[in-house]
Amino acid sequence: MSLVIASQFDDGFNEGLRALPLRPTVINAPEETPWEIANDADVLLVRPSPAWRSNREHPRPAIWPGRLRWVYSGSVGVDFYPRWLLDAPLVSCGRGVASEEIADYVIAAIYLQAKNLEAVRARDLAQWKQAPLGRVAGSTIGIIGLGAIGSAVARRALALGAHVTATRRRRLPSPVDGIEMFDGLAEVIVSADHLLLALPATDATRKLVGAALLAHAKPTAHLINIARGSVLDQEALIAALDSGRLGFATLDVTDPEPLPADHRLWMHPLVRLTPHVSSNYTVVRDLQLEKVTQNLDRFIRGQKPSDLVDPLQGY
Repeated sequence: MSLVIASQFDDGFNEGLRALPLRPTVINAPEETPWEIANDADVLLVRPSPAWRSNREHPRPAIWPGRLRWVYSGSVGVDFYPRWLLDAPLVSCGRGVASEEIADYVIAAIYLQAKNLEAVRARDLAQWKQAPLGRVAGSTIGIIGLGAIGSAVARRALALGAHVTATRRRRLPSPVDGIEMFDGLAEVIVSADHLLLALPATDATRKLVGAALLAHAKPTAHLINIARGSVLDQEALIAALDSGRLGFATLDVTDPEPLPADHRLWMHPLVRLTPHVSSNYTVVRDLQLEKVTQNLDRFIRGQKPSDLVDPLQGY
């Protein structure tokens, strides 16, 4: 009997799975209730679709995890899913698949803020004036969360001549040479001209970056959040921007997503808001398929897939 994979991914991705040498049987997971496929498949491929997002408090179904032996999340974060998703025998994630794309987004945001070419754009002779531009080389980029994304940003920043400071939950050596590591978040925030939030969303990190930590920021600092909206206290962010205690914020994630129509972040003059696009998902689909393929090969040989999610840590 062939391996049965239930997938929430698109048709092109699923066709790629069917073409693999192991010739798995690939079936579509129900879009509105993907968990109901648990008794019909060995492997479930999920993405943070509206069905999961709107049912995070859904009680654990009696059938879960059914015959499932492995659940793979295309996203790195698993905070969009109900906690009982992690009760499957194995749960792994797409860690690293979109890291390079997200790092490019971060560097683009840094250059956009530092150089601000639109502000010096000349539209007529009267505007033809010299004006100083900011610098990336020589600036300090502080990173909170030095996983795959934080490391990818650090490598780029160092290559551009920036100084990089960082902190991570576990006191391990830096994965990238040249980073100045700190034990505390406040030390990183104090140092940063551009502050990147790249930490996982868990109960422990909810609104971790709030008024107390933002008080350590330079008044000219640029905060960038590509992690999850929940790690940042958005009201504290607005207060810091309004009072001049923080310079600017680039947010690719919010809490909730999307924000209510009347939320101040939509039109705040010191906020650049993008609709969770930094992963550039459609571009990295081939990398996603490559990762799933490699892990399927490990799985059928009796090995555990890479990038397992720790149910206790939540990432």
